Amino acid sequence: MSATGELRADHDQVRRLQIITEKCADKISKGSNIPFSDIEKITLIIYEFVDAIHHSREEDSYFPCVASYDTLKEEIRKFMIEHEFGRNIAREISKHLQRWKKGEDAREPVSRFLRTYSVYLFDHLNKENQFFDQAEADVLSPEEEKEMYEQYRSVIAITKKKEDMIKEIDYLESQPWFQF
Repeated sequence: MSATGELRADHDQVRRLQIITEKCADKISKGSNIPFSDIEKITLIIYEFVDAIHHSREEDSYFPCVASYDTLKEEIRKFMIEHEFGRNIAREISKHLQRWKKGEDAREPVSRFLRTYSVYLFDHLNKENQFFDQAEADVLSPEEEKEMYEQYRSVIAITKKKEDMIKEIDYLESQPWFQF
């Protein structure tokens, strides 16, 4: 596999999360009771997988490597801004979920920010996949791809954390509220 392939594989898992957040937002807005623990799992996956693993791989190695060729810099700048936008949405989900757990009626903002995060992911993943196509075809050498991939896979704790987060996605997809 290559670094780009690994990031695309991450995107496959993040796409599953996107569908989960969309369905959760829809169910909440229609008055369904979603366990707080399930919404907390969504935010955990956002923080620990999407941001701490996937975005950090992009920001700390993939984007700098591509940018070192003095190409696609504007696209990278936009992705960095979008990553921060996603972090801001995630903070809003967490903030309003905490209000809701304390007894305030915060269903609407939790639903709204989950939906916003879903829309963000849908758009962002599509744009990044196109970027990956271009970087893979026109910029990165097979050696660079392999070296970055080996770097991604060398940190066993991160590999284990990613596996754990995928299990959490599996769990959320198995919940009754997700099924209907």
